Amino acid sequence: MLGSLTGELSGIVRTDLTTRTAYSSDASLYRRVPVAVAEPRSVEDLERVRRVAAEAGVPVTVRGGGTSVAGNAIGDGLVVDVSRHLNAIRAIDPEARTAVVEPGVVLDDLRAAAAGHGLTFGPDPSTHSRCTLGGMIGNNACGSHSVAYGTTADAVVELRLLLPDGRHVTARHGGVDDLRLERGLRALRDAFLGPLRTELGRFARQGSGYGLHHLLPENGFDVAKALVGAEGTCGIVTEATVRLVEPPKARALAVLGFADVFEAAEAAPAIAASGTALTVEGMASDLLAALRARPGRHDAGSDLPPGGGWLYCEVGGESPGEAREAAHALARATAARSVVVDDPRRMRELWWIREAGAGIVTRLPDGGEAWPGWEDSAVPPDRLAAYLRDLYALMRTHGLRGVPFGHFGEGCLHVRLDFPLATRPGVYRAFAEDAAGLVVAHGGSVSGEHGDGRARSELLDRMYPPELRVAFAAFKRLFDPHRAFNPGVITDPEPLDERLRPGPGADRLAITPVHALARDGGSFAAAVQRCVGVGACRTVEGGTSMCPSFKVTRDEVHSTRGRARVLAELLRGESLRDGWRSAEARDALDLCLSCKACASDCPVNVDMATYKAEFLHRHYAWRVRPMTHYSMGWLPLWSRLATVAPGIADAANAVLREPRIATALKRAAGIDTRRDLPSFARRPLRRAGLPARTAGRPVVLWPDTFTAFHTPGIGRAAVSVLAATGHRAVLPPRAVCCGLTWHSTGQLGVAKRVLRRTLDVLGPALDAGLPVVGLEPSCTVMLRDEAPELLPDDPRAHRLAASVVTLAELVADAGPWPFGTVDQDAVAQVHCHQEAKGSYAPDLRVLERLGVRTDVVGAGCCGLAGDFGFARGHWDVSQGCAERELYPKAREAPLVLADGFSCRVQIVQGTGRRAVHLAELLADALEPSP
Repeated sequence: MLGSLTGELSGIVRTDLTTRTAYSSDASLYRRVPVAVAEPRSVEDLERVRRVAAEAGVPVTVRGGGTSVAGNAIGDGLVVDVSRHLNAIRAIDPEARTAVVEPGVVLDDLRAAAAGHGLTFGPDPSTHSRCTLGGMIGNNACGSHSVAYGTTADAVVELRLLLPDGRHVTARHGGVDDLRLERGLRALRDAFLGPLRTELGRFARQGSGYGLHHLLPENGFDVAKALVGAEGTCGIVTEATVRLVEPPKARALAVLGFADVFEAAEAAPAIAASGTALTVEGMASDLLAALRARPGRHDAGSDLPPGGGWLYCEVGGESPGEAREAAHALARATAARSVVVDDPRRMRELWWIREAGAGIVTRLPDGGEAWPGWEDSAVPPDRLAAYLRDLYALMRTHGLRGVPFGHFGEGCLHVRLDFPLATRPGVYRAFAEDAAGLVVAHGGSVSGEHGDGRARSELLDRMYPPELRVAFAAFKRLFDPHRAFNPGVITDPEPLDERLRPGPGADRLAITPVHALARDGGSFAAAVQRCVGVGACRTVEGGTSMCPSFKVTRDEVHSTRGRARVLAELLRGESLRDGWRSAEARDALDLCLSCKACASDCPVNVDMATYKAEFLHRHYAWRVRPMTHYSMGWLPLWSRLATVAPGIADAANAVLREPRIATALKRAAGIDTRRDLPSFARRPLRRAGLPARTAGRPVVLWPDTFTAFHTPGIGRAAVSVLAATGHRAVLPPRAVCCGLTWHSTGQLGVAKRVLRRTLDVLGPALDAGLPVVGLEPSCTVMLRDEAPELLPDDPRAHRLAASVVTLAELVADAGPWPFGTVDQDAVAQVHCHQEAKGSYAPDLRVLERLGVRTDVVGAGCCGLAGDFGFARGHWDVSQGCAERELYPKAREAPLVLADGFSCRVQIVQGTGRRAVHLAELLADALEPSP
């Protein structure tokens, strides 16, 4: 089977286990390891994929962004990923207000292209930054603006499909351009006119089953719309013509606060029916509590009005004033407390809370796990409050908790529940069956916009009468008589509790991790299972710094989600059977830059840098490591030895400048020969003749390896700045190190020993309560975040973490202000660790006081990332990361700022520009002493 796929589809199909396990799940509870993954570049490739799969008897499942929550985008056969290459916007017709797109086009990319014509695509699910149009068509996605713009079916004009037998057909309003198929569809419609009219299309969010009501004569026999929501079971969309809409010129957001979520649900239908609101989105206080339990989010939602449940009601207008007044009028018409926001930044911040809900609520406020499965039910809007009350009662009956949110104006409810999948997996089925009965009793649908998939297809027999299920099966047979496309979904359903990703067997390879992993109860498996798969790490443009390597390669394997899926399969031990020696897991983690962006940007704070360190620690235990682990991983030692005396440093630098010798050294050290190795300081910081000063409050200046042995001028500048702001800088009495380079290369035993020695040296300073001033962001984060995780039982590690401050944090509010005005435009590259685990706000306050107009690079990691960019095999990704934004801006900027040593090395080697540390900028701006 694999031979036939790889033989004829070379360059299109991937059969390696790394790739296959990365595609083993989507955003659902389910896992299916495919036999292969195809990445077609053209319709011709799709035709070849279909033909070879048919000849091999392999079923086909089409996948876009993989954000499907019901298990719609996974399969045991061949998974066809259209997102990587089939992502062209072929045409936009502003007069007709239509667009022609390939199935892999990301929604936000279409919206950005349409915005140039004053248009947009109406449906906007919360995954808009990474979901594809093909996936939206597959699920009949809706989103928050469906109150105004309807569902994806409402926006589809025409679909071009590749059928399982190789035919290409075009479906549209009025029919399909295949006579045999059209006759079959008309006969099917006529045979089931009664149930199609009485059972389907009863309310907007009735998303379960096939949309056969669109075939009714009164609906224009619209075959295209009937195929929306088919979840890839009937054909592969090769091209879609979709309708665009004109958005309002200005928007304002009225957030309404109610006593509880039930009152919010009661108010929503009337607001939606008024026609004034573009959105009527609801959430409960539990969601806010879950968000505030996340690191760095304790004050999230401070702009919300008081209450226990909220509605987000967005309105439009011809001008900001008109939109603002309309929002106030809407708020006045309710009895709720309200906040009206029209500042775009504040609106984005508030919307982020709602849009990140699917990820946020996978962890309850107390840290408990919550899962999808029953997360997409819908009822007629006027039944929502009653249904919600009954659903809460049912949850209590089954001993379950969850956090509700959703599209309250249209009766669609999302909730993730703490199913005890590991200990009592039967609760999942029992609840789903009871909940299906409950939603049907309220006249509702088991699916509102996520599709039926593997989570709810089995429940269709509880929702629809037998004759309608016969109609569904007949519709499937007309397009796919041999069940070649996405079998087990909608018709002939697989059991809803079959082959769940979490639960029994998910942690056969249980370990005691080196890191405390306190948020996950010390469980590496629980940490990996944080990734529910919402795919925020696949966002390429804007919104997140996650997964720089994915942004360059567009390869699912190199997304945070892909790596998490591979690690999950490693822990399960079924598809990946080599345990911690797994070459597949090593390959999946190879292009992880350990930038830690996922630790903050991911809605559930997946920390792949930590997981990578844990994996490398075990993978290379008692084995020879890659040479960069010895060369760059032990850089603190080599730097200290090279700077023992000026003569040694001179000799080392001379060797590094001699091309042939340097090339040989780099090859031996596992370093890309295109890299220049940083030079060593003749006089390291400790011997740099720091200015003596007895006055001022003492602070410990942290002598990180990069400052102490490579750029001591930055340290000397910091001493001057500290002195000018009333501080006396002192260095630790003996050598110290945070252990960063050992940690990032997974040499965790060494990292812990180094940290313990450091704590021994710093003990008196910590006892005296002295602040520890860090100049290198990666080391600062290592001391603040990683040290307590590696040494959780050592109170000194926690005291050190609490003592660390950055130079900007110490100086930002200094008074009197001893610096002059710089009056300069600058581009700032924020170190990825600082962006992820700290804050650049103090730095911006300092720069503003200096008169520096700062353009902050928004693309995240510079691409060097410590040892990553030096290691052989990483050059292309490293440079690709920098070329996205950093290099173009640095080449043109009058001043480039970068506190990270790696960032400065990347900038100078990639652009020839020397980047300036904040300490240097401040030292140069010091006013002369009187």
